[in-house]
Amino acid sequence: MVSFVSRLTRQPAARLVAAAIVLAAVLLAVIGPYLTPFNPERPTSAVLLPPSLSHPLGTDASGIDVLSIVLAAFRVDVVIAVVSVGISALAGISLGAACGYGFNGSRLSLWGSTVILRFLDLVQSIPVFVLALALVGMVGQNVRDVVIAVAFVNLPVFARLTRASVRSVEQREFVAASRSIGVHEMRILGSHVLPNSLDSALAYASVAVGGAILLTAGLSFLGAGVRPPTPEWGAEIASGAGYIITGQWWISVVPGLVLSAVVLSFALLGDAVRLALGQPASAVAAVGERDPRAQAN
Repeated sequence: MVSFVSRLTRQPAARLVAAAIVLAAVLLAVIGPYLTPFNPERPTSAVLLPPSLSHPLGTDASGIDVLSIVLAAFRVDVVIAVVSVGISALAGISLGAACGYGFNGSRLSLWGSTVILRFLDLVQSIPVFVLALALVGMVGQNVRDVVIAVAFVNLPVFARLTRASVRSVEQREFVAASRSIGVHEMRILGSHVLPNSLDSALAYASVAVGGAILLTAGLSFLGAGVRPPTPEWGAEIASGAGYIITGQWWISVVPGLVLSAVVLSFALLGDAVRLALGQPASAVAAVGERDPRAQAN
């Protein structure tokens, strides 16, 4: 599977298709709810209808048009993912810079770096999905709370990627030259080190968005995500899972295919960004960087 994805990401056509799907997903996150032919939150008596001219993707067990749910769910899933990754990137980059930069050997810096690293180790020692379930259980199941949970589980990856880059950039000659002329350490970090240390984190962001969409859908599939009647792909897949064996496949299969296409496209786009930045890696390898020992040093 890893070799397949690796070969796929080397194909320009695959990356172009992925970019087009990502662009369409972002566009539908903005206008999707306005394109729904029916109200995606209002049950009707037209239950379990197969795909037809009036309902191109059929209806579910509540009589809600599946096409309307799929279109409206773009806003919920994509917005949750993008906002949560943005929050985790900002927080993670800040933590990574703080614990990666040496501040010219300051003891306070060494102590703070140790505390932050142990915190990251603690977070990453817990399986991602289990941690997300626990956080949602503690804070709640509305959109804001799901954003907080998804952002928190992604934070350690950005922190470790940034820390590794900062430690590398700090060894360059221009940092030593800045120190030799008396430039303040915070200015060196903010103006010289950090801007040159963001490639890995920015390249990972696209992969993280795809993972966040999948995590959001997974939470909803288990009933721990966004509460009904808010349209969401994972919740719709769960609602139709029991009907597949009786022939009503469209309830789960259609949102499942859309979810898979969007997540894979974000992963392929992330690989394209990594390649453009001179950091060749497959999408699977990028996700594998969640291992707390992968970036420990």
